[in-house]
Amino acid sequence: MEDGRLRRAVKRVARLHFDLELRVRRGLHAVRGGSLYALGGECRRCARCCEAPSIQVGRLLWYLPIARRAFLWWQERVNGFVLSDRLPASRVFVFRCTHFDLETRGCDSYGSRPGICRDYPRGLLDQPRPDMLPGCGYRPVLRGAARMLRVLDGQPLTPEQREKLTRELHLE
Repeated sequence: MEDGRLRRAVKRVARLHFDLELRVRRGLHAVRGGSLYALGGECRRCARCCEAPSIQVGRLLWYLPIARRAFLWWQERVNGFVLSDRLPASRVFVFRCTHFDLETRGCDSYGSRPGICRDYPRGLLDQPRPDMLPGCGYRPVLRGAARMLRVLDGQPLTPEQREKLTRELHLE
């Protein structure tokens, strides 16, 4: 379902709002010390992030029916995200994107894709233990990882222990 003129215009305004909010949030976050992780790697075009986009929401949006309905309406009507699952423990809505073509593994509205799609996976870097999707070419890298690797070099670790620590601490 390719976007028409009106939907592209609405998405452009929404993207400007998203970009402004994101810059403010990241600016405030940087003042407080920033993220523990940097983004490493590159996109392998696996499109796993497009198969089931998910959005974690705040308590107000999750528990207030009118806000939740408005949010889900916006996601479906403007972004083309159809609700497919809810994960109550983490307040996450999981969607199916109507713009994603499973056969070509591409987006039919890439130029007008929403902010969540444009920002993936940078938004994950603020989590305590960011995990990328399996097969994703991106990876979180702990800031100061080189210093931590030097510390590990001086420790009596087996190769298996070192590999496990390197992987779980996101040092490479």
